Amino acid sequence: MYGVLNEKEGFAYRAAFIIDPEGRIQGYLVNPQPVGRNIDEIIRIIKALQYHRKTGLGVPAGWKPGDPGIPTGWEYVGKY
Repeated sequence: MYGVLNEKEGFAYRAAFIIDPEGRIQGYLVNPQPVGRNIDEIIRIIKALQYHRKTGLGVPAGWKPGDPGIPTGWEYVGKY
């Protein structure tokens, strides 16, 4: 259903899908078959999405819960 099954080779890629309470996919990670998923990164993404819902702010690369957010919009591109 999500396109991660390689039927020809007989395996599923290592994938994680982050689905919001409304049932929309908000994020996904698909790794090659020999590379496992990073649960710490998946949790960070979920917390960042929750932070955005609460504050309206985005989060920069390397953001961790407790760090400040950043404004979003085209006028801020390249400034953070």
